[in-house]
Amino acid sequence: MYLFNFFYVDFWTIWGLASQSLFFLSLIIQWYQSEKAKRSILPQAFWWLRLAGSLMLIAYVLHRRDIVFLLAALLQIVIYLRNIALMRNNES
Repeated sequence: MYLFNFFYVDFWTIWGLASQSLFFLSLIIQWYQSEKAKRSILPQAFWWLRLAGSLMLIAYVLHRRDIVFLLAALLQIVIYLRNIALMRNNES
């Protein structure tokens, strides 16, 4: 199926858009929490949404066979997991 007779849309396109929406949602949450606190905050939900978005993107880029995007997504996962671990260590 084509959107506007230009963009090819299939299951993987919808999957990619859904994963990108998780990234967008993480930014909205971060912005809301920072505005509420009147200082810059990165809530734990920010990192979890980023991790979920990256994991979804890996499935997408493997299907599309895009090595550049795959390497970027893998690096992001390492960074997000490290931040989640740091936050958990600071809680205990």
